[in-house]
Amino acid sequence: MNVGGTARYVGRLVAQLPSENLLATGFVQGDEIEDGVVATLPISRIPHLGRRISPLNDLRAYFELRKIVSEFRPDIIHSHTFKAGLIARLLPRKYKKVHTFHGHLFADQSFSGLEKFFITKIERFLARRTDVLISVGERVGAELRERGIGSQQKWSSIKPGVDALPTHERTQARAALGLPEGLIIGWMARVTSVKNPELFLDVARALPHIHFAMAGGGDLLDSIRASAPANVQVIGWCDASRFWSAVDIALSTSDNEGMPIALIEAQLAGLPVIATDVGSNAEVISDGATGLCVAKSAPALITACEQLAGDSTMRAAMSAAASSRAVVEFDVKSMLLAHSSIYEGLALKS
Repeated sequence: MNVGGTARYVGRLVAQLPSENLLATGFVQGDEIEDGVVATLPISRIPHLGRRISPLNDLRAYFELRKIVSEFRPDIIHSHTFKAGLIARLLPRKYKKVHTFHGHLFADQSFSGLEKFFITKIERFLARRTDVLISVGERVGAELRERGIGSQQKWSSIKPGVDALPTHERTQARAALGLPEGLIIGWMARVTSVKNPELFLDVARALPHIHFAMAGGGDLLDSIRASAPANVQVIGWCDASRFWSAVDIALSTSDNEGMPIALIEAQLAGLPVIATDVGSNAEVISDGATGLCVAKSAPALITACEQLAGDSTMRAAMSAAASSRAVVEFDVKSMLLAHSSIYEGLALKS
């Protein structure tokens, strides 16, 4: 439950679905920090569950989860993320199982080709032990099915429901973050390889006349901060509502995405978004209307940044379209109803 979109997605389900829910979760590791939403939820800790691959600890985590499940006695087990999905779906078949893919790792450069091969094999096996597979975007689900993960009839796609963040007066938000006046392009994500912060720096270096701001933390934060050009301000972890209130354009340079909550929040805040055309980014952004979805390359991103930075009329039109579209497309009630429908359908089959 590290800070990010997945934690907020899961937290909303646990807190707002009309059923008795329990969140079983491990601990964040390394430079990650836990999302504050956890403090508001009914939780049970899995002491040995973490992101790092550790056969011994992962086996311990399986038995820890099994004990939690035997005591809570759920009708349905709904898992999120690869590691949790692995140990949850190895539990006895008497439990109905749902698994949500918040993205996939096929474009993640931190995994080798061999690792991806074995993970794909594992996901194919686990899909056979899963009653319903959910993707946060249509394209993410299609890419997983292309690799033989799950049959078509098992799949559903549910967009995240996202509430608009509080807004702050721009001058005050910038002062709080130490940002200058003038147009600012903002990037907010985990500072880790799959988000490709190096590509963000490449774009900034090519546009020295534009100021860029980077928010987030992760294993690459120190190296990114050390190599950032003069026109990039690396903030680290900060409040998302204040950050999106302070910048003019949102930029994502990810190698891989599901349906990023940060970009939805940026659009709800009335920001045009520029993003790489990966995962379901093209479902978050209406290309040409609420932002620009472009090829995963520095030249394409540089051109898009120049285009939007230099055209205030286009930014204003995209800003209005972004907020009005996001309110409709990423409705919280629709997300909760879709999950309730799946759960009720599984309960009827019990």
